Amino acid sequence: MVKLIDVYPNDYPNPNPNPNGVQMGGYQMMVRGDVFRARFRESFSTPKAFAPGKPEKVEWKLPDVNHNFRRGHRVMVQVQSTWFPLVDRNPQKYVPNINEAREADFQKATHRIWRSKELPSQIQFLQLK
Repeated sequence: MVKLIDVYPNDYPNPNPNPNGVQMGGYQMMVRGDVFRARFRESFSTPKAFAPGKPEKVEWKLPDVNHNFRRGHRVMVQVQSTWFPLVDRNPQKYVPNINEAREADFQKATHRIWRSKELPSQIQFLQLK
């Protein structure tokens, strides 16, 4: 699951009038969130498990939302293994069919985004003119 979040600058002005006392500085607004099961990174017909500790390339396009990031705003990207209860629970252990996961299949897992000269990670944004 990937979330793209627009983070407002700390000095961003509050709305005027502001009857509810909303503080916009540092506000985090989800721009887009979508689910992609990495087991289908090579093929939707043949799921494949990750090998622990082995980096693998995963390419995926987050659907477009035509969001304008204003000057001074920051972009936050969250990569998560689950979005429960909106999406079914991820057992964190490869099972052929998640709907048939047993209690013992649900375990703690650490996910790593590799970022180095040899193993670069990137996010590409298109600029509309």
